Amino acid sequence: MPQEARVRCPWCVSGNDLYIHYHDTEWGVPAYDDQTQFEFLILEGAQAGLSWSTILNKREGYREAFANFDAEKIAKYGKRDVERLLNNQSIVRNKLKVAATITNAQKFLEMQEGEGFAKYMWSFVGGRPIDHALKTHKSVPVTTKESDALSKDLKKRGFKFVGSTIIYAHMQATGMINDHRTDCFRYRACVKLGKAVFKF
Repeated sequence: MPQEARVRCPWCVSGNDLYIHYHDTEWGVPAYDDQTQFEFLILEGAQAGLSWSTILNKREGYREAFANFDAEKIAKYGKRDVERLLNNQSIVRNKLKVAATITNAQKFLEMQEGEGFAKYMWSFVGGRPIDHALKTHKSVPVTTKESDALSKDLKKRGFKFVGSTIIYAHMQATGMINDHRTDCFRYRACVKLGKAVFKF
């Protein structure tokens, strides 16, 4: 199907090519690996108070600044690293968000040693994507009981910038929730992917 003929979720239609590519290839695709879950946890936390397009435009900057989201390296960052990051225009230069990234890397590693981070995250949706089968964009929620529960538990474990709204966006991004509108060309593809890679 020609790209211009594709029906997409309304939120990305007026976006730039990067935004549209993200919608077409990543958003809503089930992510069962720890690394992808960690990357989106950091990016979604960085988004707080900003637009997602802002974060997408800085994504490569984040990859370079944060060692390609290598949690083991990030967890060891000290004062000099924080100073370096706060002077880096390629990322969101917010002291609390930078500190949260380091803290979250440390907490992420702790969980990897246990049950595994992705498995833990997916346990809040029963191991399978939740399909909201949305007919209109207006019916997209900003939080759910699942995001409330996951947010609460992450905070209890010491994670930062993991409010329910942030976590709900994370769940959408990593395919834990399929919020593609039913007339979007990616809707059925993500439904199929959710069934194909079910493993927990």
